[in-house]
Amino acid sequence: MRSDPTTLDGLLDGRVRFSQPTDGYRVAMDAVMLAAAVPARAHDHVVDLGAGAGAASLCLAARLADCRITAIEVDPIAARLARDNAALNDAAGRITVIEAAIETVTADHLGTVDHVMANPPYLPPSRAAPSARGDRATVEQGDVDLAVWIRVALTLVRPKGSVSFIQRADRLDDLIAGLRQAAGEIIVFPLWPKPGRAAKRILVRARRNVSSPLSLKPGMVLHCDDGAYTAAAESVLKHAMPIPME
Repeated sequence: MRSDPTTLDGLLDGRVRFSQPTDGYRVAMDAVMLAAAVPARAHDHVVDLGAGAGAASLCLAARLADCRITAIEVDPIAARLARDNAALNDAAGRITVIEAAIETVTADHLGTVDHVMANPPYLPPSRAAPSARGDRATVEQGDVDLAVWIRVALTLVRPKGSVSFIQRADRLDDLIAGLRQAAGEIIVFPLWPKPGRAAKRILVRARRNVSSPLSLKPGMVLHCDDGAYTAAAESVLKHAMPIPME
């Protein structure tokens, strides 16, 4: 297996050490925000769909020492990095990495799952630059579009369990349409880049086989006018606090 150059970086103000490729997709705050949105408790089983090098899994494991995480990743290099990162953070016993395409994983493989989190590719091929269309971290590949990610997540989670997504704000209608197939209590939580700016990212959470109506939350402003993180964003990005989505 080839070994690509990597850098060793920190997440959660250094609480998590994270090795990732020097080139290509680089982890930003999205994975940290996603992990903070999952309403997991001690001893819950959480699936991280499309885990990449394991950033969201590691952040959740840092917040909840007693939860169990299964990270699903199709790319062998990313899967190897996810295993190495789990070991680097003394979490190899709690994070299991499965190298597989997400659409091939079923509940029979994993047993009872309490929560699923996912940071799917943000763009369909029709909206991506030709040079980016082979990048599976940011562009949907083949028939595995956002609807497939939603369907798999809902198939894996137990009744009344939760599924959490982070996605571009302009794909909110696609997310809601997919979730309504088998979920309710949909929560939409915008992430505002600065006061008065349109949201570019959204967190969306739903529960399988629950019929409660959709709710739109105030969300979180990430940056002050001077570019510094707001206190709310710092509580998540530096102190591993959960996002109060209820």
